[in-house]
Amino acid sequence: MQAYDPYSIGDRFAAEDWQRPATCGPNGANCVEVNLADRESIGLRDGKLPGSPVLVFDAREWEDFVASVRAGQFG
Repeated sequence: MQAYDPYSIGDRFAAEDWQRPATCGPNGANCVEVNLADRESIGLRDGKLPGSPVLVFDAREWEDFVASVRAGQFG
């Protein structure tokens, strides 16, 4: 993945394509939102702050990130 500005790249993701787990409830709590509209450029942001910085993953990075989360490496 090439360098990008996490504060401005969110503009390239359509607002209606952001998703969050149903367990988060309406206020976002401590959840993240993911944008999977383009499988080659996946966005991740803070669910309660739609204007927050966006982390962007390519497909391979996303697969590795999800595998790490499932393995419990972040908590």
